[in-house]
This record gives sequence, structure tokens and C-alpha cells, in this order.
Amino acid sequence: MRYPHDIPSSEITPKSLYLSRRELIAGTAAMLAGTTALTGGSAHAAPLAAAKSPLSTDEPQTRRADAVSYNNFYEFGTDKADPEKNAGSLKTSPWNVKIDGLVEKPGTYAYDDIVKPSGLEERIYRLRCVEAWSMVIPWIGFPLADLLKRVEPKSNAKFVAFETLVRPEEMPGQRGLLQALPWPYVEGLRLDEAMHPLTILAVGMYGETLPNQCGAPIRLVVPWKYGYKSIKSIVRISLVEKQPPTSWSLQNPSEYGFFSNVNPAVDHPRWSQASERRIGEGTGLFQKRRPTLMFNGYAEQVASLYTGMDLRVNH
Repeated sequence: MRYPHDIPSSEITPKSLYLSRRELIAGTAAMLAGTTALTGGSAHAAPLAAAKSPLSTDEPQTRRADAVSYNNFYEFGTDKADPEKNAGSLKTSPWNVKIDGLVEKPGTYAYDDIVKPSGLEERIYRLRCVEAWSMVIPWIGFPLADLLKRVEPKSNAKFVAFETLVRPEEMPGQRGLLQALPWPYVEGLRLDEAMHPLTILAVGMYGETLPNQCGAPIRLVVPWKYGYKSIKSIVRISLVEKQPPTSWSLQNPSEYGFFSNVNPAVDHPRWSQASERRIGEGTGLFQKRRPTLMFNGYAEQVASLYTGMDLRVNH
């Protein structure tokens, strides 16, 4: 796979905004250290400035209008249009993330302490993302590994567990008798997966801060796995020794495994995963389908993580 270095200038934030952002970061004293901040981050203003990542694909990106209006975020409803319609009620500032478990520096960290530590540079990652459909989205974020290194995982940490916000007064899918899932939504990765440079914490997309319906203010993006692994609106990250539970595996273990790697050779029990449709490429009878790529096209980068594993069993 190629690592292109030619993101069009239209996708790069103007230099004046980029420089002002760098000045802000340079002047931020909030760092992940022994003392944690409990006061919450400042309002998350748009636009965001970021440099390109060499890990970006050169495939045409999905239209922003499609990416922000067609989502799975069951906390706001089960229809693909529900998150955009209902997520305006979510308050994303102040925002804190609890980091605990097998780390040397546990604590409750404010949003700014996580995304603006000294020396951190957010980048644009134009990445393929796939569920039953696929998109190519220019995320703005930074490697999860950068954060994990700052809190210093202990030697017996083997997995990273994640948890989404529970706030039913703002998330209509979390209230009422007929709820799609038990809350909070939880997910997990092996530590080596979490430390891979393609595993990012995203805080923006399309040059702006994340829209609420896309996981604001901070979400995971793991592009070689199915989209439900990329947990949204994160409020807790835990380093643990044993494999953590995940929401869809708890809900239906016969259909959803822990790893959830994109694998065209392993069908979902109710449909084939050998092909996919990309949002924006036709509609109805004219909807194009394309072959699903192993690891969503990132095999060169991540296949070594699974050497010796039976990926039909460990799906």
C-alpha cells in the first residue's frame, strides 16, 4: 500500500489558523503528569488545524454531508439519520476522561489535558472506515499510543478497555423501555493493537471539531476493524490484564467477536461481508459494490499483529 504525501491544498487548514493553533498548543501548560486536572476543558471551537499524516490513503474522500448524516450511534437512536437529528442535546464541554487500571499515572483528565499536551501535534488521517458500508474520512487526531505512553502502562497490562458516556437526559437512546443495548457502551483492544500508529483518538474531521453525532468530543478510530470497535464520546480508558467485555459481543456473542477485524472470508451469520458499498457511490439499483479488502486494505501495516492466529475463529 502506498503512503501518499499529496493531500490537496483544499483539505489543509489555512496557514494563519495553523500558526495560531500551534501558538495555543505551545502556550498550554496542561500536561499528563502526576497531578490531574478536574476542571474540564474549554469550549471546543472550530476549525481545527493539523498537518497531514503519511498514513493517509489517496482514495477520494467521502462527502462531508454524507459522513455526518449517516451514522451508527445508538445512544441517539437506531436509524442511521437519528444521531444527526438527536445529538444536538449532547453537551461536550466541560469533558473529562477517567484513565485508570494498570497505569502508573491514573486520574481524571480534562479534555485539554488529553488533546493539548506539550509537543503533541494533531494530524489529518484520511482513513477508510467500514461497517456494512464504507467511507473515506479525513479525521483529525493523534495516536492513542501518545496518550497511553504518558500514563505509563504497567508490565501486566495486556488490554485497553473503553467506555462511552451515560447521560440519558441528553441521549434519548439511553432512556425508555426499548433500548438497543445495555449502557454504557464498552469496547476493548489488545494493548499492541492500541499502540499501533493507525489507532487514533480523533477530535475532528473535515477540518472542524467532531460533530456530536460522530462521537464528539473524542472518539477512537481503528480503521482495520469494523466501525463499532471505534467507540464514541469516550469518558473512561482502563488498562487491564484480562480481555474486557465489549457491547456487541455481550449483546450477541454468536455474531460479534472481540477482534472484529475486517475479513471478507468471514461472513456475518446473516449476510456476506465479501463486498461493501461506499456511501455516495450511487443509490438504489445503481448502488455500486466493491470487494471488501482484508483488514480494510491495511494488511501491510497490521497483519503482523495476528501472526499465528486463526482469523476465522478469532473474528
